[in-house]
Amino acid sequence: MKQNLPIIALDFSTVNETLSFLDRFKGEDLYVKVGMELFYQEGPQVIHLLKDRNCRIFLDLKLHDIPTTVKKAMHGLAKLGVDLVNVHAAGGKKMMQAALEGLTAGTPEGKTRPSLIAVTQLTSTSKQMLNDELLIGKSLEQTVLHYSQMAFESGLDGVVCSVHEAEAIRSVTSDSFLTVTPGIRLESDQADDQVRIATPAYAREKNVSHIVVGRSITKAADPIQAYRQVKSGWEGSM
Repeated sequence: MKQNLPIIALDFSTVNETLSFLDRFKGEDLYVKVGMELFYQEGPQVIHLLKDRNCRIFLDLKLHDIPTTVKKAMHGLAKLGVDLVNVHAAGGKKMMQAALEGLTAGTPEGKTRPSLIAVTQLTSTSKQMLNDELLIGKSLEQTVLHYSQMAFESGLDGVVCSVHEAEAIRSVTSDSFLTVTPGIRLESDQADDQVRIATPAYAREKNVSHIVVGRSITKAADPIQAYRQVKSGWEGSM
């Protein structure tokens, strides 16, 4: 599990910014995340360009709509050949099952279906927000565990969660259920708008499947040095 590369969140607005950033990493095997900001402005072309550079890709669009719409959307996204895609667990079991059906049907013959995971709660969500704004009376952990169980029962491969919930999630799903964890920061970094954060070393201790790292690398004065620091913490070689 620890052989997995850190996933770099490409939180840029344009292809040019993205490729300029990646040019610094020539010779490195990379796993990258393309989110809404980049995909909605540049479209599928950015995926093709990243595949040309042999990047593994997490397409982070957090689909959340009626089951039929999500199924059709996933059918189309399957053709892009990315490694990991996601939906929002708040869409419910029927939506998650429809997403898996669409993704499976849309995967070209002879190709491996992308792994499908569900967002539980965003790492920017606090207990106060959950209770006061979303009017969810359960605790944050109870909600995350419930969403994770729904995703597991719907046949999905894993969830997006914080590092702090990963162990509990495995206890209600399985050891092979993926835990993909954003909110990763180096000790010297600011938390910014994320609440439930952790260091790469702590994520390794909690045995999560993947870590997603954005600003700690992309906004660093020396992104390559920051990436290697994250990678060392994740691999336990610091």
